[in-house]
Order: sequence, then C-alpha cells, then structure tokens
Amino acid sequence: MYDVMNLSEYIITKCIKENHLINSMQLQYILYYIQKAFLIEKGKLAFSDDIRVKAWGPAISSVYDRYCGYGTMPIFFSPAKYNVAKEDKQLIDSIVESKRVLTPWDLAEELRRKDKVWKQIYKKDSGLFNKKIPVSLLKTTGRRNI
Repeated sequence: MYDVMNLSEYIITKCIKENHLINSMQLQYILYYIQKAFLIEKGKLAFSDDIRVKAWGPAISSVYDRYCGYGTMPIFFSPAKYNVAKEDKQLIDSIVESKRVLTPWDLAEELRRKDKVWKQIYKKDSGLFNKKIPVSLLKTTGRRNI
C-alpha cells in the first residue's frame, strides 16, 4: 500500500517528465481511478486515505490540502523522492496516461454517469458533500476504465 502523497508525487513527476502537466482536480480523479483499479484488479488498496464526495468529484483531503493552491493551474514542482513497486507501475502508468489527456470537466462528466460509484453517493440537493465513498462500493461497482 502506498502513502497517497508519495503516489501523488509519482503521478505529478511522471506527467512533468512526459511534458503533460496536470492540475489538482485531474490528480484527484487519477487517484480515484487508481484506487478503483487496485481494488478490482489486485484485490487491495492502493492507499488507505478516504475518498470523499465533493460537488465536482472525488477528493482525498490531504492531497486537496497540499495542491489546492494551484487552483486550475498545472502542478509543477521539483520532483521529490517516491517509490512505486515495479509490479504496480504498469497499472498506475496506464491510468495516468489515459486520464491525464482528459480535461477536468471531461473527467467530471465521465464520473457523473448513472452507473458510477460517485453518482450513487452524490445527491445534488441533499447536502451529502464530503461523504466517504465506501471501499466496498469502489470494489464492486463498474469497471476500472470507462
């Protein structure tokens, strides 16, 4: 299992090195899809932090707190040390590469489809913002890639 900040740094560094910068919102979606993929394909968590429902999509509080200052601007910083196991790299990289090409708004639209986990938890007028997405729902609902 990874520290979510370590995994975030890996994703950001990969995107910087490959000249495809992402913003904070894209990072949140990528982490959401990585968690879902690990649960479905590997039967384990990628990270232990809760994913919460926000009006715009999934959010991991510590990642939000660290990168929200970038707003809609790309995250760009000197690469930090990170550690991703060789056996996980292909899965993580495939998600990063497929999702980073989408705008945050495309990612939001993708997630809002009725058959998706986020849609099952999010209730527009109910005030259920910041509700935790259960791991069991991530694991059993839908496919990893849309």
